[in-house]
Amino acid sequence: MERPGRARRNRWWLALAGLALLALAAFFFMWRPALPVQAAPARFDGALVARGANLSKLGMCAACHTADPGRPFAGGLALDTPFGAVYSTNITPHAATGIGAWSFDAFERAMRQGVARDGRLLYPAFPYNHYTRLAPEDMRALYAYFMTRPALAAPARENRMHFPFGWRPLLAFWNLLYLDESPRQIDARQPAEWQRGAYLVDVLAHCSACHTPRTLLGGPDLRRRFDGGEAGGWYAPALNAKSPSPLPWTRDHLLDYLRTGIAPGHAVAAGPMQDVAVQLGQADPADVAAIATYIHGYLKQAPVRATPAQRDGPLPPPSDGDPDLARMQLGYETYAMACASCHDAGRGPGSGTALQLQKAVALYDPDPRSLIRIVREGIAPPDGEPGRWMPGFATLLGDAQVTALAAYLRRYGAQAEPWPDLDETVKKTR
Repeated sequence: MERPGRARRNRWWLALAGLALLALAAFFFMWRPALPVQAAPARFDGALVARGANLSKLGMCAACHTADPGRPFAGGLALDTPFGAVYSTNITPHAATGIGAWSFDAFERAMRQGVARDGRLLYPAFPYNHYTRLAPEDMRALYAYFMTRPALAAPARENRMHFPFGWRPLLAFWNLLYLDESPRQIDARQPAEWQRGAYLVDVLAHCSACHTPRTLLGGPDLRRRFDGGEAGGWYAPALNAKSPSPLPWTRDHLLDYLRTGIAPGHAVAAGPMQDVAVQLGQADPADVAAIATYIHGYLKQAPVRATPAQRDGPLPPPSDGDPDLARMQLGYETYAMACASCHDAGRGPGSGTALQLQKAVALYDPDPRSLIRIVREGIAPPDGEPGRWMPGFATLLGDAQVTALAAYLRRYGAQAEPWPDLDETVKKTR
């Protein structure tokens, strides 16, 4: 009969052997050769560069790769993920700190496979699993555009990953699970604009990166495509029949929203969507129209969630029979103090007032984080850009008031079931 001490030692040796095999397998799948240093061509065709400029807007490249608006594409922006913070890199043609020493082959490998010029695997916060299906001519246009930007010195910042996710060989297994390099499927039955929109949404604009739920390993759950996800701590609403929008989207209103961040009867873009609207507002209108056409094909299936009685008028005080009367009363008082003067009036063209909150999608979201962040942080257009503005109330409202306000708006604005664990969510989003 084996002694208990020896059995424990055997289990430890087996565990260590298993870890060693796992490490060897990871290095086997991870290893990629470094590609030679090679300067980009001195000149590029002007039409190719212009095409790349438009594609970079459609891909929202500046939104992630720009921390300082005065230094576009120099990187340094923190991208928060459940696995830690990933800092975007410098994609200007600076030879030492950017991609100035990258050949086209190195650039294409990074875009299609998530492998840097020196052979390191890139974190999928950079959505190479979408870019892998870029058309060859679009890949060359993007390369020409970035290689003709001003070269800015900006060394990469060190990522802050939670253990063990800072160990890059693990990315090899992520790629095995989620990097699909097979050709994109094309529905030839659809009109040309729809097909263009499908390509842009699925590949370059990578909309499902935010609007699709992710698995525990951070990969896209493609069985629930466009069912809603998250981006930088904000809830990204569903873009299909599960859309929480209280009012229906027309294709033209969706186009307005994508280009300007605002549309009649709908809430102003907030959080990461603000940068998306800024970038798309500078892109080719025909391409943005194609995106709107494609997405609207999903959104037009969504039910109307606000009844005519809900759409207009000031929000009421809580009823005396409310089972949570004390919290609802605090929420109503907070609303009357901080929100009603703007939101009860309703929004008009050029007005200084705001959308009536019965129409605000954040009240209908299955997740309260976006509403909480809007209340605390407000809404301000990106630096130097025009847009609607709302003050933040983080210094004015405590946790109890924010929680009560969110609960009140959910019940009396959306007439929806309470959000579970609202108190805890308010604390976590502080």
